Amino acid sequence: MISGALYALLAGFLGALASSSAKLSFGVDYLKDMCETGLKTLGVKDQWAGPDETTPCDWLHVPLRLVCGGLLFTCNAVMWTFFSKALRQSSSSARATVTTTASNFISSAFLGKVIFGESHATLWWVGISLTLSGLLVLHGSTTGLAPQHDTKKKEK
Repeated sequence: MISGALYALLAGFLGALASSSAKLSFGVDYLKDMCETGLKTLGVKDQWAGPDETTPCDWLHVPLRLVCGGLLFTCNAVMWTFFSKALRQSSSSARATVTTTASNFISSAFLGKVIFGESHATLWWVGISLTLSGLLVLHGSTTGLAPQHDTKKKEK
């Protein structure tokens, strides 16, 4: 059986993936720029250019945006499913919520750097460090209280 913490981590990652898909789908020209960069990298941009300097990227970004829109809804649906399972499997709802939030922050930073080349300010890193510290305190405190709670139930 999968633990609630793993479901919460997966829910956070899927939430970050959904938001990245939304940014790709509804963003200015991310997909078109990525397509043109890919053609340049492969060295085939000049082969694909038409007489009026059009490339496949001029039309290919439309179906790619639709795919990213579908990915947005799919990731959100699976994310809510995993978050519900995390709430059911965890010892407390706060534990599942904080774990999902921390996973979402870290995954958003990673995906933002990899896909969009974003960087974060020092204050953002301070905030995520405080969030992760709170997560560690929360996990440590709920783990220590759980066995005492079980023994009280058995005594009654």
